[in-house]
Amino acid sequence: MIDLRSDTVTRPGAGMREAMAAAEVGDDVMGEDPTVNRLQDRAAALLGKERALFVPSGTMANLLAFVAQTRPGESILLHQDAHPFHYEGGNVAVVGGLLTRLLPGAQGRISAETLAGSVIRSNDHHLSNTTVVALENTTNRGGGAFYTEAAFAAIAGVAHEQGLRVHCDGARLFNAVTATGTPPDQYARHCDTVSFCLSKGLGAPVGSILAGDEATLEEAHRYRKMLGGGMRQAGILAAAGLYALEHQVPDLAEDHRRAAWFRQTLATQGLTFPLPSPTNIVYVEVAEAPKAVVALAQAGVKVFATGPKRLRVVFHRDISDADTEAAVEIFSRTLLS
Repeated sequence: MIDLRSDTVTRPGAGMREAMAAAEVGDDVMGEDPTVNRLQDRAAALLGKERALFVPSGTMANLLAFVAQTRPGESILLHQDAHPFHYEGGNVAVVGGLLTRLLPGAQGRISAETLAGSVIRSNDHHLSNTTVVALENTTNRGGGAFYTEAAFAAIAGVAHEQGLRVHCDGARLFNAVTATGTPPDQYARHCDTVSFCLSKGLGAPVGSILAGDEATLEEAHRYRKMLGGGMRQAGILAAAGLYALEHQVPDLAEDHRRAAWFRQTLATQGLTFPLPSPTNIVYVEVAEAPKAVVALAQAGVKVFATGPKRLRVVFHRDISDADTEAAVEIFSRTLLS
């Protein structure tokens, strides 16, 4: 079975498993796990931030960024297709007590101009003040689209001028880094907090990073404990994240290459693709997506339906060139014959 549902299905390879088995550990809740500390220091340095925090998931990383920089009753600005709005269980409202104001924009990206007209900063107690804007890079529902650093700078400039904090939901940040050649700290310098997943394309079995200034991360650490995210001998997991950062970032370019070949080949055969596919995510337009999912699975390929007529295909490190060629043949035979 060729699994193209998500880059979260990756499995640790032999080198990563060896690093996990050999990890030096301690009690991370007490700050005494040396491998967790090394991962956090490494991530902070990569992003040019004062401090980083290892957390179980990207969902928790985003939530910690929001609650550490807001108060209940305030509002955060998100693109209307943003992952924290659609896929994180409503935690912003239930846990954070926050309102969400949704912004439009092509391929999951907002603009500085749209942001400028959407901020509420007022002494009127009838209103919910805007305090954080979140940028998703790359965008999931936007087909893996990325922001340029110039776009980040423009949006952050407007946000900071109006007293907002800026969070980057960088679940697939290193896909953006790979596609643009922009170093991660160049993106991060425009943001107050940045998160990225270790468990997607980077291939670790679990975990995400949240980074920012010391004061914000101290608040995030407190909330991590409150939400049950304090882990004990977590160095076994952190070792996988370290291995991913040190060995597997360059492999993301191969995911992008395979995604582009998959799309180009099937486009010449008549399949329709509703969004550009600049990184590792490809959306396919079909007549009946639920039926297509079943038919493709029966033929040997797993994908997700993200709408009545749309499939999502995600390339990752567990997919080889041979898998990609087989997937193209199965898509062609199943959807075009």
